[in-house]
Amino acid sequence: MAVLKTQFTLRLNLVDHAKIKKIAEEENRSITNMIETLVKQEIKRYEAENGEIEITDEDISEE
Repeated sequence: MAVLKTQFTLRLNLVDHAKIKKIAEEENRSITNMIETLVKQEIKRYEAENGEIEITDEDISEE
């Protein structure tokens, strides 16, 4: 089964970009993969504290 992903523009200040780049290099990941990993970790942390985020079909429809 194919994994569907969405694209969007992300603007970071230069310092944050450089730091994420360093972390990604240390973990042998691309910057994109590192950002995706960090987002997933934060979602897990948030849900552990606040409960699962309910998502509907409308929430995941392409705009």
